[in-house]
Amino acid sequence: MPSALRFVVEVGRVTDWLESGVVALSGFVPPGRAASQAREWSAELEQLCAQRGRRVRIDGARLLAERVALTGDRPQGTISAGGACRLLACVDGWVALSLPRPSDLELVAPLIGADSPDPWRGVSDWVRHRPAAEVMARTRLLGLAAGRLGEPVSPLQLPNPAPAHPAPAGPAPKAPLVVDFSSLWAGPLCANLLGLAGARVVKVESVERLDGVRRGEPRFYDLLHAGHESVCVDPRLPSDRAALSGLVAAADVVIESSRPRALAGWGLRATDAVNAGAVWVSITAWGRAAGDRVGFGDDVAAAAGMVGWGPGAPAFVGDAIADPLTGLAAAVGALRALAAGGGRLLDVGMAPVVAATLDGTATRPIAGGPALPYARSAAAPARPAGSDSDLVLAPFRQ
Repeated sequence: MPSALRFVVEVGRVTDWLESGVVALSGFVPPGRAASQAREWSAELEQLCAQRGRRVRIDGARLLAERVALTGDRPQGTISAGGACRLLACVDGWVALSLPRPSDLELVAPLIGADSPDPWRGVSDWVRHRPAAEVMARTRLLGLAAGRLGEPVSPLQLPNPAPAHPAPAGPAPKAPLVVDFSSLWAGPLCANLLGLAGARVVKVESVERLDGVRRGEPRFYDLLHAGHESVCVDPRLPSDRAALSGLVAAADVVIESSRPRALAGWGLRATDAVNAGAVWVSITAWGRAAGDRVGFGDDVAAAAGMVGWGPGAPAFVGDAIADPLTGLAAAVGALRALAAGGGRLLDVGMAPVVAATLDGTATRPIAGGPALPYARSAAAPARPAGSDSDLVLAPFRQ
């Protein structure tokens, strides 16, 4: 690439990062071109929406920092914005470990083999004297979310775009039905963007385990779920399982963000839905081939290489960037698959999504006045949990 063109590309990459609001969080321009890629995906999403008769304006780069725009959280070097993930030095490198749930904190003693009044101090001291391979083996055995910085990740490959065609002159196409079993950020953002594209979105939660984001910043939950119908089910009840099967059979898109075996335990199988013509969006930390390996947006992004480097130590450069980046990628992939006729399983791993944006460009600190994080406004308050269960599931009750 000629030097002049390289300069133009680099200026564009840095500008996109600055305008995303991510740089304002840590003072680093992150590695790679995730902000630029996000803008390319959002431009395609706008085009795909136009083909469905919908006018949508989304700046993909600004999606990457929406949550902190509402919460006010900021990363502090090796501590993530939300405080639930840390970058920890081991004898041969660094690992990222997340402990976001009370049940994770309860596993600290089994992990390190001792009780500790300060879980993070105990974990940090334990990791410091061990190689990364041992740390990873122990965390995976216990089902904790961890990743080694620099571990190899194969980049995501989305389905190829369908041929572009102009917006229809007649009535808009029938709104696709999206059944959203996901939680937290990536999956709900995918559903949110599909809703903007005109889809009818039904959010499904278990009565035993509601979406954890409900306990956080309410404006963020509203932003992701405004306009969606809310269904709560008890998968232990045969009647609820049968109704869910009927709902999924009617869906054009199904979104899940749990481990692959979770919905199979409810009697719902991706292959059945795909064979019936649906698009099944499977969002996981590392891809379906990784099985039960868990991960969250901060540890996954860091392990894939999305970190800054200060004097001798890595630093978080954003807020769980793998989540919003994956949600946007999944929405574009789903719309591509719908445009091509459906009947597709999309294996969307968060680590592979991040890896697809890393192009060898390094992180660097930057001074100046970068744009502050910005969040879209929620169209309305999200529906209370289960408020639409009877209406939505009535046609599928036996």
